[in-house]
Amino acid sequence: MAENAATEVTSPTRARISAVAAWESLFRAQVAVMRTLAAEFPTRDISFNEYDVLFNLSRQPDRSLRLRELNKHVLLTQPSVSRLVDRLVAQGLVAKCPEPSDARGTVIRLTDTGFEMFRQVAVDHMKTITERVGGRLTPDELETLARLCEKLRDDV
Repeated sequence: MAENAATEVTSPTRARISAVAAWESLFRAQVAVMRTLAAEFPTRDISFNEYDVLFNLSRQPDRSLRLRELNKHVLLTQPSVSRLVDRLVAQGLVAKCPEPSDARGTVIRLTDTGFEMFRQVAVDHMKTITERVGGRLTPDELETLARLCEKLRDDV
């Protein structure tokens, strides 16, 4: 009976310790991988963050997103995304268009030039990702990692 009571008391503590340890490991792994990918980014024509915007737009069926939605997909603050989008507009890689159903909204659309830039960079970038991530994990581990990360994202 005393053993069960001890298990009940330590179970929440163990769960808390495990959750914090898992978070710390996930966070540190993400930072390490992102630093490596940024350092080995295959072009100086666009930045790693600019590529992230092009990547997210390229994944949309019409290659466009409302600015508010784009903010949810990238790892930058809203003011930083707005400035980054302005730089991409100046380079002709994206276009800013009025939202048809809401005059206050802005749609960011990937231009043909932007899509070509994305494709050229993506080929070499995927090679680096494959080496740095795929080279360290088995196919089964990669599938498990993807599934667990999706589960974490879906619950937030």
